Amino acid sequence: MTPRSLSPFHPTATRLLVGSITTATLAAVLTGCTSSTSTPPDDRSPGRTSAPTTSRSPADDAPAASYRDGTYEATGWYGGLPSHHDVELTLVDGVVTDVSISTPAEDPTSLEYQQAFAAAVPDEVVGRRVDEIQIDRLAGASGCPDGFMDALEQIKAEAAD
Repeated sequence: MTPRSLSPFHPTATRLLVGSITTATLAAVLTGCTSSTSTPPDDRSPGRTSAPTTSRSPADDAPAASYRDGTYEATGWYGGLPSHHDVELTLVDGVVTDVSISTPAEDPTSLEYQQAFAAAVPDEVVGRRVDEIQIDRLAGASGCPDGFMDALEQIKAEAAD
C-alpha cells in the first residue's frame, strides 16, 4: 500500500493549514522588541539588562563627520511586522545632547520592551558623538535597537554637512 496524500480541500489538511498560519501570525505579533530569550524586562528595573555592544571598523579611525547643530526627527523601522520608533535627537557639535523615542506598540509585551528600551537609551547616547553610537541590545530588547539605529542613520544623513 502507498501512503495517501490529502486533498487541499480535505478537512484535516485545512485544519493543518489554518493552525500553521495562526501559529506563524501569533509568533510574529509577539516578537515585537523581544529579546532572544523572550523574557520580558524586569518590571522593577527597566534599565539596561545587558551592556550595549560596540564594534570598531576601519571607518572608526577616519576623521569624524561634521554635522549641523539642531533637532532632528526620523522613524526607524525594524522587525517582520514591521514595528517602528519615532526618534527625536538633538545634536550640538556632533554630540547628542537630547533624545526621545516613541513607544507606539499596541501589543502589551512589545510595548513593555519599547518602554524599557526608550527609558534606557538616553543614558547610552546623550553626551556621545553621534558617529560613535552603536546599540545592538539594550534593556532586554534585541529588536528595538534596529529601529533606533535605522532612525539614527537617517538623522545622520539629514544633519551631515
